[in-house]
Amino acid sequence: MLRSVYIGFDPREAAAFAVARNSVNRNLARRQIPVMGLVLSKLIDEGLYTRPTEMRVNSDGKRQFIDTLSVSDNYKGWLSTEHANVRFLVPHLARLQSRVGFKPLNEKATRFVEGSAGWALFMDGDMLARTDVSRPAERFESGKAIYCVHHNHVPTSGVKMDGQVQTQYGRKNWSSFVYFNCDHPSNRNLTLEMVNTLPGRDLHRFCWLQDDEIGELGPEWNYLVGHSDPAVVPKVIHFTDGVPDMPGYEDAPFADEWRRELASWAA
Repeated sequence: MLRSVYIGFDPREAAAFAVARNSVNRNLARRQIPVMGLVLSKLIDEGLYTRPTEMRVNSDGKRQFIDTLSVSDNYKGWLSTEHANVRFLVPHLARLQSRVGFKPLNEKATRFVEGSAGWALFMDGDMLARTDVSRPAERFESGKAIYCVHHNHVPTSGVKMDGQVQTQYGRKNWSSFVYFNCDHPSNRNLTLEMVNTLPGRDLHRFCWLQDDEIGELGPEWNYLVGHSDPAVVPKVIHFTDGVPDMPGYEDAPFADEWRRELASWAA
């Protein structure tokens, strides 16, 4: 059973976050499921996120964060969003929430906490849910540590939304919409130290899991606009290249639907 939803928040994409959260809440049949934002500054203040980052200017003249732990000969370490690596805190946060609710955390509370947290969903902030995202979890196998869409996504462009550098890594976009079995033994091995010290590309390819622990969702649950098969009828639309309020993406597929959702949130 799905018990919580976490949506990546980036202050540059506040409208996108509003659309994602409004669409999830509007479609949830079980209204008691909390839908929360993953806010980098808050997690840093609470001592949960300690990865070193730097702000630099990329080749397009845009200011962009670099995750210094991810820099190597083949990777420049660019972060396209503030929640790029924060998502891997979700199992830990869900377990904390199951015990301490929404109380402020202190340094002692960042230790591992026992408790049953069930399934928790992470989704990128540039998504639009068209259906109840809690439904898939009703059929998940308890032996799986996560479920996600197994994309074969190799972007041809070196730039993505808002002029941010596009980073290539194994299992690209698998982690953009992922259900975590927070009580699975393998996910309990995803420690704070691991989240805060491993290169991001290793986290995004789920390096702490065996292949048979990664369940597969149908492509409709993370439909990549401009990349997924147009014949697929999406249940969750992912504007991975850019949301419709960004220059150049105003006429992207499903843009009108995105704008209606934004207007619904505003109303």
